[in-house]
Amino acid sequence: MRGLSRRSWLKKASLGGGMAALGVSGVIPSLSAEERAKYNPRPLADTIRLSSNENPFGPSAAMRKAMEGHFDLGCRYPWSYNADLVEMIAKKEGVTPDHIVMVAGSTEGLKVAGLTFGQGGEIISCSPTFLAMMNYAELWGTDINWVPLNKDLDFDLDEIEKRVSFETNLVFLCNPNNPTGKLLPADRVVDFCKTVSEKTIVFSDEAYYDYITEPGYPSMVELVKEGRDVIVSRTFSKVYGLAGIRLGYLIAKPEIAKKLSERVVANTNIMAIEAGKAALMDQDFYNFSLQKTVEAKKMITDTLDELKLEYLPSHANFVFFHSGRDIKELGEAMLAKGVQIGRPFPPLNDWCRISTGTIEEMALYNQAFKEVMQG
Repeated sequence: MRGLSRRSWLKKASLGGGMAALGVSGVIPSLSAEERAKYNPRPLADTIRLSSNENPFGPSAAMRKAMEGHFDLGCRYPWSYNADLVEMIAKKEGVTPDHIVMVAGSTEGLKVAGLTFGQGGEIISCSPTFLAMMNYAELWGTDINWVPLNKDLDFDLDEIEKRVSFETNLVFLCNPNNPTGKLLPADRVVDFCKTVSEKTIVFSDEAYYDYITEPGYPSMVELVKEGRDVIVSRTFSKVYGLAGIRLGYLIAKPEIAKKLSERVVANTNIMAIEAGKAALMDQDFYNFSLQKTVEAKKMITDTLDELKLEYLPSHANFVFFHSGRDIKELGEAMLAKGVQIGRPFPPLNDWCRISTGTIEEMALYNQAFKEVMQG
């Protein structure tokens, strides 16, 4: 980011602005016509979907203009149009272009990595976490060595490290983790990845990295730069608001990146490429998305505080809290009031994940949630 660092900017945003006004007057801030045109908030629907960790804003006006301006290239295959976006991403991440693998959303990247390195052995990961890689790898005969989250609901790095053996083809981390939103201690995760990558591939899913506020928190891209056997995934689905356009990328040393590229199936498309290029240049929308995520999370946690419900510190665009009620029953009750919440994450079946929405959506969610919990 230019000027303020992402984390400094987020902290500043969390201290004032719309939420301060909300706390004082009880009036929900609304966007101006200009803001609605620029940031494209989703309209209120009969069912408010707070279940998939989507950005409720975007594509921004700049991204839409970029896509619309390249419809004439819709008759072309996208391969020869990737180069500029790859260059932009490589510059952003501080690597050369041969470190970058473009994929149709980071989910494809996870599946490709699981297929490329998982077959004939095992993948070790903790549960619950994001399952795309492991579920796909199992279809191809990979064994999954599941490690429970520890007592603090963190990835149990010590136990994972103990289990690494000659059968281990890959270790999967999700940091911040989905569904908990928790962040691993910086020094510990760096040490873990350095040590384990000497024995096997380490995959770091950093889909929610943009939401981290800790100063100087490291991306595992730094280990890729050192030539270690580490793969990092990033996505345009979250802060950039392009979940429906399907665009993401992997970062790995060139030898690994080449192997991954050979397994990519869906690939990107012209509209995704142009949207991604515009997104990387649209600092205004990036800042706006972060600000609104801060505001929405505060609306969620204020209500949880009011109801005296435990929740985890979130470094993502969702909040994971202990409802004390079976998630299936809670989900049905909330859906009856027009709000869709996160799916079950066994064995934490009385915990609930709520994605951030627009300010209007969060107000309606809070109202429905209080009625359900107090009814």
